[in-house]
Formats: sequence, structure tokens, C-alpha cells
Amino acid sequence: MDPREEGWHSMDLVGESLLDGLAAYPDEVSARALRPALPSMVRRLPGLGSHRSAFNADRLLTRFGLYPARALLARPRFEAFHIVDHSYAQLIHALPAARTGVYCHDLDAFRSVVEPHREARPAWFRLMATAQLRGLERAAIVFHNSQAVRAELLAHGVVDPARLVWAPLGTAPEYREEPVPGDRSQEVLAPLAGRPYLLHVGSAIARKRLDVLFDVFAALRSRHPDLCLVQQGGALDSAQRERVARLGIGDALFQPPFQQRATLAGLYRGAKAVLITSEAEGFGLPLIEALACGAPVVASDLPVLREVGEATCLYCPVGDRSSWTETVDSLLTGRVSPPPRSARLARAARFTWTAHTRAILDAYQRLTGATAA
Repeated sequence: MDPREEGWHSMDLVGESLLDGLAAYPDEVSARALRPALPSMVRRLPGLGSHRSAFNADRLLTRFGLYPARALLARPRFEAFHIVDHSYAQLIHALPAARTGVYCHDLDAFRSVVEPHREARPAWFRLMATAQLRGLERAAIVFHNSQAVRAELLAHGVVDPARLVWAPLGTAPEYREEPVPGDRSQEVLAPLAGRPYLLHVGSAIARKRLDVLFDVFAALRSRHPDLCLVQQGGALDSAQRERVARLGIGDALFQPPFQQRATLAGLYRGAKAVLITSEAEGFGLPLIEALACGAPVVASDLPVLREVGEATCLYCPVGDRSSWTETVDSLLTGRVSPPPRSARLARAARFTWTAHTRAILDAYQRLTGATAA
């Protein structure tokens, strides 16, 4: 599992949900988490500790030094190893590859190697990505969350199809129609004073296309002056902050700090619509989380989001601001109805951590020759 300090909450969810799922099969498996802390080595140096580059340096030291060393020590203790996040596939170089699987969520970590024309990166980054990619190529099993990711892996010749296993992600129990204990969403949303809001859940990395999100919201706000935008999970860079200021939407943009799942579910439930403006995704976990909470979803028309959401979402061409604006405005004004709530809930219910766990456990039992007791 990723060190918790890295702040990849989706990867935390995936790893913790798998551990919980495996605990339901004590007669078939005994699972343990390997998760070293991220040491403050570079961050302790005078004058460097407050810089983001110091944190990233500690991440690199952990990914390519401390963690592989821990993996080497763990080799004799277990029959099989599962790497939750493909960006740690370099650990396979320290583990028995014939007994190790990797979950591949997307190809972003390797994009600069497999498609350098699409993503130019410095030499040091490509070297790191190559080590990760070579690890993935050596894995006995490569799990994937969508058929879209499978197609990409095969198109680039990364993995033999016989080693691929489909294990879609699930929705946590907090994501449901009704509030659950720990839901602080009303308190979190108090600054909005009851005004309607659109919701975006995700980081601020380039492929999430927050530029589209902000431009569309600015256009919508001219028609709906009380409308707010709640963005959960993204720390804006200077260019994004400048865009918000230039569009004049800063007073209507609300970015609450990281919220636990019970509260995030409340944010989903209260939204007029959940927007997923990404230009690329491996699965789209916020999509099924929103559907599980009964929220209407407007998503980029990507094959993977069509695969996951099917007919339960509305779709807009990637980056087409005019289409996005008109589609969301039609929802807000009632000119267009979202897909039936019952269909949205039923679609989300197809994705469970139980099924995810069973697919992974079955694959390792086939690999090791183990059978249920």
C-alpha cells in the first residue's frame, strides 16, 4: 500500500477495502499490509523542509530506496504479494515476480515512456517511469479496473493477455441514499448559506481539466447568480488560481479541506449535479460514488466513463465548454431530466468491494495452486 503521507486517498480506499474484504475469508487467506511511513529525511534539512521539492525528494527516496528494502525483507514471509498501486510497480524488482501481482489503475505513470509524443518529461522522470513499467511487465498478474485500461495495456504490448485479470473497484458503504453516522456535510456547507451547488471531486492535476470546470461554471453563474461550485480534493496551482480570479468566480468557489467518506457522501447527495470534466480516466471512482448517493452526473464522453456509467449519466465532449454549459444549464432549469434515480442507484450497486476482493483472491489462488479450505 502507498505510504499514507502521500495523500492518495483513493489508493488508501482501494488498499483498505481489499484488506477488509480479505478478512471475510479467514479459511482461505491471511493478509497483512506492508506500508512504511514516509520519512522526513530531506525535509529535515535546514532551509529545505518547507519546500514541496523536499517532500517529493522524500517520496522518491521511499519509492526507490526504503520501500524496496522493506520488500526484500518481506520476501520469505508470504506466499504472494499484491501491489495496490501501479506507481509502486518498481517493488517487483525486490519481490518474487512469479508470485506478485500489480493493480493497474491507468497508464499515466508510464505515459512518458509508452507515448512520449503525448507527455514530454525530463530524463530523470522517464528513468523512474521505466523502472515502474519494467516492474509491471514482470508481474505474474496485472489487475485492471476497466476494459479501457485493458485495451491500452494490450495496445502498448505491456502485458500478455493471459496475465490480465479484471477486478473493478467498488463503492464504500458510506456512499448511499441516506446519511450515515459521521456525516458533517451540513456543517461543512454552512458557508454556502443554502445556495445550490455543483460538485467536483478529484485532484487538480492537468487531466482533470479544472480549466474546463471553471470556465463552464463561470458561464453558468451568469445565468444562475446564486450557484456555487464545491471542489473537493484539489490544491490549485498558480495558473489555476489566476484563472479563478480572472473569471471572477472566487467568491462562489468553495474548497473545503479533505473530508471523510461519510461527509463526502453528504456533499454528493446535496449537489445539483456532479461534474467530471476529465480528459482521461482509468475508472472514475467519483462517478460510481455519486451514483450510489443518487446524484445526477455529467461526465466527459470518454470510453471508460461510458463503460462505468453506461446510460445513467449525461455525457459531454471532452473540453467542449459550450456543450457542458448547455447540458448542465438544462439540468438546472429542468429542461432535461437526469436518468432515473433508480437506474443510477442500480448501476452503482453493480460495483462492490466484495466482488473486487473475490476476483483478486481467486487470481492468487490460481497462481499459487491454493484452494479454499
